[in-house]
Amino acid sequence: MFLAVDIGNSNIKIGIFNGDGLSSRFSLETVRDEAAASLSSKFSGRFEGAVESCLICSVVPELNENVVKAIERETGRKPIIVTNNIDLGLKIEYEPLSAAGADRIINSFSAAETYGTPCIVCSFGTAMTIDVVNDDRVLIGGLIAPGIKALSLALSQAASRLPTVEIARPPRVIQNTTVGSLQSGIVNGYLAQFEGLLKMIKKELGSPARVIATGGHAQLVADNSVGIDVVDNDLTLNGLWKAARRLGITTPAK
Repeated sequence: MFLAVDIGNSNIKIGIFNGDGLSSRFSLETVRDEAAASLSSKFSGRFEGAVESCLICSVVPELNENVVKAIERETGRKPIIVTNNIDLGLKIEYEPLSAAGADRIINSFSAAETYGTPCIVCSFGTAMTIDVVNDDRVLIGGLIAPGIKALSLALSQAASRLPTVEIARPPRVIQNTTVGSLQSGIVNGYLAQFEGLLKMIKKELGSPARVIATGGHAQLVADNSVGIDVVDNDLTLNGLWKAARRLGITTPAK
């Protein structure tokens, strides 16, 4: 059994791999100061069978040590944390390399392996990130923008009379209530921003590329905009599994 662990800003996602693929998954809310003992109790009983290895991708470094301790306590195996200089057969043109997010590297690798190159990898979570892998398997860079929830929270915090609202797209752009107006502006503005950025990226790349979406709001974007070819909610977890097999951390399926 192999464990893939994705420590994100909003959730910790765990994938359990048996044989040649993902057999089950679960997620926990990310609590940045959560103790190892508390995490261990949440992991308890989740892993049926012997865990051979575990690979972690994290964008919350302050939580890494406690997650490692909790998994080691429950499985008897010490996880390996993905670093920026991991050799995945991708050339990474991010400067400095140490600043490249491990999640963006794993997602780019996973998309290239699964869907081929060139590809444009879009993650819609706490942040919206878009990364580009060209036909030579070079991660040439990308962009980072606020996620849709971050936009909503920032607006309500900056304007005392504006409430936080459910992230939902109203049937019309023109709305006549505060809640509807906020939902229209936030969701439609986010979609328009994405479509505009994608158009500019494709123009700079200069060649057709498959567009892969992942993250908590990937389906929302795919259902309400043009340009997404594939929604893959397990892109990161499968990327960790593929990376582990490439690195010899887990035994390839027979």
